Amino acid sequence: MKILTVLFCGALLASGVHAAPVAKGDPKTGKGLHDKACISCHASMLGGDGSEIYTRADRKIQNTQQLAARVSACNANTGAGWFPEDEAHVAAYLNQQYYKF
Repeated sequence: MKILTVLFCGALLASGVHAAPVAKGDPKTGKGLHDKACISCHASMLGGDGSEIYTRADRKIQNTQQLAARVSACNANTGAGWFPEDEAHVAAYLNQQYYKF
């Protein structure tokens, strides 16, 4: 079963489902969604304002596909209830503010 899950996720990423999340999103809209749903969780994990999760030396996000996948995973894990376009807005904001891919 794990193999099927890995293959399915790999196929999604390879098919371009998350190919250009930053191009499709509006950073201004994404900031509002991010501030409402993400800051408190990240702050509880890392302290401060939580932005260290994006700026730490060993950050896990290295490209736009990984950024889109992480935003989607956080949406699912926290129950934020975002639609795919909302995830694209948040990814666009994070890219503009922190990642700059």
